[in-house]
Amino acid sequence: DGGIFTFGDAGFHGSTGSLRLNAPVVAMAPTADGRGYWLVASDGGIFTFGDAGFHGSTGGSRPVAPVVGMAATHDGGGYWLIAGDGSLYPFGDAHAYPPTATSGGAPASPGPASASALAPTADDGGYWLLRRDGTVTAFGDAPAFGSATGIGSDPAVALAATPDGGGYLVVTASGNVYSFGDAPNFGSVRDQVPRYPGRALAVTGHPAS
Repeated sequence: DGGIFTFGDAGFHGSTGSLRLNAPVVAMAPTADGRGYWLVASDGGIFTFGDAGFHGSTGGSRPVAPVVGMAATHDGGGYWLIAGDGSLYPFGDAHAYPPTATSGGAPASPGPASASALAPTADDGGYWLLRRDGTVTAFGDAPAFGSATGIGSDPAVALAATPDGGGYLVVTASGNVYSFGDAPNFGSVRDQVPRYPGRALAVTGHPAS
């Protein structure tokens, strides 16, 4: 429902918890200074809070596949929305990059290989796209560090890049964490048998995580 819970020095800037939404909130992204954030619903509707600027949405056009995630540019001047079929929607100063990404969205493989997350490079000149089968595809200036393929029925659900863009981490629904490039692996919750499936991952020191 878009309810927000804050911990530590994270500030509360508002939520959609009291609103009647057309579609459920599925992801959020913070601004670089931590004084705001965006929420995105599965229909691509964007809700801005604090110093987060509105740069556009797909809420009025209804993407073919539901939006599953978003990532903001490091300067807060734009963001990408990613739909479950791999379609990419850039807004503001966020750009689509080759080899296959376009402003209208380039469908990835359907079914178990559908998209689940996106993470930008440190200079926003590219990004990595994660599919539910663990495949990571690089676009623009994003280097390829590997994929978590072979995870079977444990879908990959989240992706986070290191601050320098020299690696990334992939997390699966059961809590397994896979590290690539210079990303260190500090452990996982795979042995704790979480009651609810994993959905998100953040890296310290990374404004766009």
